[in-house]
Amino acid sequence: MKNKEDLKWLKTHCGRMDHGGCGLLVGVKDGKIARIKGDRQGFLNEGYVCIKGLNSAIKLDSPLRLKHPLKRTGARGQGRWQEISWQEALGLIADNLCRIRDSHGARAVAFCQGMPKGLEHFVLIRLANIFGSPNVVASQDVCHAPREISGVHTCGFYPVADFHHRSELVVLWGSNITETNEEGEICSLLLRQLRQGTKLVVVDPRKTALAEKADLWLQLRPGTDHGLALGILNVILDGNLYDEQFVGNWTHGFEELKDHVASFTPEAMSKATWVEAEKIRLAARMMSDLSPMAIQWGNPIEHTEKTFHASRALICIMAVTGNLDVPGGNVRAREPNITALGKFVRADLIPHKRKEMIHAYHGAIPRLMTVPPAYFRRAVLDEDPYPVKAAYIQCANPMLSYAESQMTHEAFMKLDFIAVSELVMTPTASLADVVLPAATQFEFNDIGHYGLGHGIILARPKIVEPPAQCWPDMKILNELGKLITDPTLWFDDYEDLLDLVLEPSGLSYEQFVEKGYLKGQERFKDYLESGFKTPTGKVELRLTRADQMGLPPLPTFDGLPDDTDDEYPLVLTSAKSPNYLHSSYRWVESLRKREPGPFALIHPETAGRYGIKEGQEVRVETRWGSVRQKARLTESVHERVVYVSHGWWLAKNGNSSFDWKSHNDNMLTSAQRVGREFGTPNLKGIACRIRPT
Repeated sequence: MKNKEDLKWLKTHCGRMDHGGCGLLVGVKDGKIARIKGDRQGFLNEGYVCIKGLNSAIKLDSPLRLKHPLKRTGARGQGRWQEISWQEALGLIADNLCRIRDSHGARAVAFCQGMPKGLEHFVLIRLANIFGSPNVVASQDVCHAPREISGVHTCGFYPVADFHHRSELVVLWGSNITETNEEGEICSLLLRQLRQGTKLVVVDPRKTALAEKADLWLQLRPGTDHGLALGILNVILDGNLYDEQFVGNWTHGFEELKDHVASFTPEAMSKATWVEAEKIRLAARMMSDLSPMAIQWGNPIEHTEKTFHASRALICIMAVTGNLDVPGGNVRAREPNITALGKFVRADLIPHKRKEMIHAYHGAIPRLMTVPPAYFRRAVLDEDPYPVKAAYIQCANPMLSYAESQMTHEAFMKLDFIAVSELVMTPTASLADVVLPAATQFEFNDIGHYGLGHGIILARPKIVEPPAQCWPDMKILNELGKLITDPTLWFDDYEDLLDLVLEPSGLSYEQFVEKGYLKGQERFKDYLESGFKTPTGKVELRLTRADQMGLPPLPTFDGLPDDTDDEYPLVLTSAKSPNYLHSSYRWVESLRKREPGPFALIHPETAGRYGIKEGQEVRVETRWGSVRQKARLTESVHERVVYVSHGWWLAKNGNSSFDWKSHNDNMLTSAQRVGREFGTPNLKGIACRIRPT
């Protein structure tokens, strides 16, 4: 460890190990990062930083990093590569994408992204739009879009939990915020409130550290969030516990919602959700009595085909309790004075995009602007609704992250051409025709949180130089754009894309870095002057345009994600790891020491029934497939629930081939049945069984 006096300390914000948001102080010596610590002046974290952030620089010097562009020389997936120049690599990609556009149309090329890591996501959308393809494939079907778009249709905005103002009650609904600080909702702000007396309700199938501290823990059956929310609505509305003034003045369809939820009694929902009826009543009373209340809703509620109902029901709770757009509630986060997304991504150049996206043919919800992976793979395999022949992939490992991994493999083997930008060789990159070596955080200037709907953007300035042949994704896309689209729509220097975002603010990137972040104007209760941005100008508990949009008008509960039986008597779920980002960074040695392999959480009594001991390898099976993981016995999970580790893959034969089947939880899922609104498959609440191997 270098002495503090030896280091040059630079400020930035964390990113790419998750959504990021923590202000960091990075100590540099001789062009290398020697130490990372939290910045006490960080707007979102106030000095906190998670284990991933503390270890985030280690990946820069990994011996596994890709250092040169590669061209496939053997059969796809065979692991035979030739190093080539950037000029040849970009030329190969350009020739193939243009060839496919010429023969099948631009929509036959898909541009794929995992979780948005920085500005690169929106540069990718810009490239797709200018190229003429409506198909940007992303993970929004199971992350972010159901909450945001359901919010837009219901109340005109995405309701974000406000931790910067005091709440009397915080409800963590599927959000394990001390382990996974998603989308910049950093746990330090919540923990400060709890120390000051804020009450806490935790809705989670597992007894997390915060569930231990909670005033009330609701241990629901995985995949029944919508049922529990409707049970709470039943108590609030039937008992006249709602905010009468807000409901009377600012909601539409209240009486219809009240009549609709009358059948979802605590007793009925207790049977479905496994939460005791009295706890449902107590939760409803707490949500009614304690104001302001913020619901921090995590993305597990987006992991079943019923996610639209879960999201809508939770927004209805926010509304009828009067906690929308108030300090300490769920707020409309206003953007700072920066370039609008539509302008940045050149949406004007593809005016018919909404009608031409793959999922538009499947009747998906309006405003869903990325293609769900289930529909993307159908287009590849079945040419439904039209053929897709090529994919450009960045910041993603679909072989692990998409539901039904075998389907993903079949689709990728059928594609005519695949290009992947990556840090190391992964199961997905191993199937590509061209692999590009990417720079990673600390090695280029970036902007964080653009487009996430939280009303803030964060400066992520470059700290050290990347390896000579490793390019930032923004640079790759900028240079590729010059080859496959009108070059006048791109820049001599890709960093001009940063200035394009900041242009309305009047700040240069350097001036933005000095400030550290930009935040939108803080205002509350704008609806008192201008109403809500919905057709009725009110919160639409019942959607007025439901028939027109092909959506259910009221949130409902019509059954479980999957039914257990004698053959599959247990319920499968999973959770994000505090040590990794989905399938990413399994190759970072310091993180592997903390979590060296995949494990399944099993209740001791359940393990005893099946003859399973601590640390023993078990086989977990669903109707769709099976995996092997080591048993970890814990009373934190329900006796009828099995938690499997998410995102595990292993390199074999010196990193030339990969085992993406043996431990990968998406061998247990299916994309054959998905929710119509977002194309969301069931990742939670799946019937399963276990046995020793």
